[in-house]
Parts: sequence; structure tokens; C-alpha cells
Amino acid sequence: MENEITYPHINSFLAEIFEQADPLLKEMEELAHKNYIPIIQPESAQLLKILCYISKPERILEIGTAIGYSTIILARSMAENGIVDTVEINEDMIEKACGYIKRAGLEDKIRILNGDAEEVLQCLGTPYDFIFLDAAKGQYIDFLPHCLRLLKPGGVFVTDNVLYRGMVAKKGFIEHKHRTITVKLKEYINLLCRNEELITSIVPAGDGIAVCVKKRKS
Repeated sequence: MENEITYPHINSFLAEIFEQADPLLKEMEELAHKNYIPIIQPESAQLLKILCYISKPERILEIGTAIGYSTIILARSMAENGIVDTVEINEDMIEKACGYIKRAGLEDKIRILNGDAEEVLQCLGTPYDFIFLDAAKGQYIDFLPHCLRLLKPGGVFVTDNVLYRGMVAKKGFIEHKHRTITVKLKEYINLLCRNEELITSIVPAGDGIAVCVKKRKS
């Protein structure tokens, strides 16, 4: 499935610019590519890193750990004494993530919460400075109320894959297997952009990233 968010020559150029220099992350990228494990794209990862450096969060919530690729990026980019809580239901992914997190020396900084994301979110009460949502796209709308509740005023909320290879903006026929997710993502983007609690930007990088800040109460 082609990415219609940016031009192919732009994608190639950015792939060269953001070629991974870190051996551990490079290994994770190769594993993900070989086994069709979804991880954040290089240009999106760079944006995530910058947002972390700017906001200096002490508590991060990640929804969708997979093998821990973005988890490690977040943990390395946040405040020195910070903690990342990351949610994952797949035990095989958790096992792989734990191995990589240990090799990165971040086992004291990252806590994996094993379970269904919506059920785990319902049990959380302490607010977060930064939330990164990169899980089942069809459930983003279900996760949103929990994310808004758990995000501190002034906090950053980032969602990956919101443009879904460009199909969210596509006119005309969309294959049935992609249609439901596309409709749900359009609704999700509208909810973000129309929410009076949030300031939202949709960035056409990678697979599309929504960057939101929760307004501080005046």
C-alpha cells in the first residue's frame, strides 16, 4: 500500500537524512521491517523526540508498546527523572520490548502495563505531561476521552497514523478493508480539531501525526 501523504522522492530523501545511527534502534527497525511489526516512521520519530525535548515531560503515557521502539525514544528524550508508562496487550511483543528496554538500560524508567488498552486506561488516575497514542487506529475514538482526562493542562498529546497512507483525505472509492478505519480516523481528526480543550495541528509526515496541546485554564 503506497504512502500518498508525501511524494516518493521526499520519502527517499528523508529516509537518507534520518538514517538510524543508534545500533540498538537500527536492530529494532530491521526486526520490525522483517516481521511486519508497525513502528513509528523515522521522520515521525524525530518529531516525537523534538516535542519531548521541548516539553520536558516527567510522566509519559504511551498506548501501544509493540517492541518498545518509540518507548525507548520517549524515555531517552524526557526529563532525567521521568517515567514512561506504556500499554501493550500482546505478550510476545512485551517479551521483545522488555529485552530491548533492558539492553537500553531503561528498565527503571519504563513500566509496561499489560492489558487491553481501554481497560487499562479506565484504571489510571494520575495525570500525564505527555501522551503518545499509537495503537489500534479503529479504537482511537474510544481512547480519546481517557487521554483527555489523563492529560495535564499544558500537556502534549500526539497521535500517530492519523492520515492512514493518505486515504483519510482521498476522494472516491476506498477498498472495503480500509473503509471503516478511514471513516473512524476522519471522525477522530474532527474531534481533535473541534475540541475546545485542545490546540491541534495535523502534520503530514510519516503516516500523519496529530499534535495537540491541552489548554491551560485561565
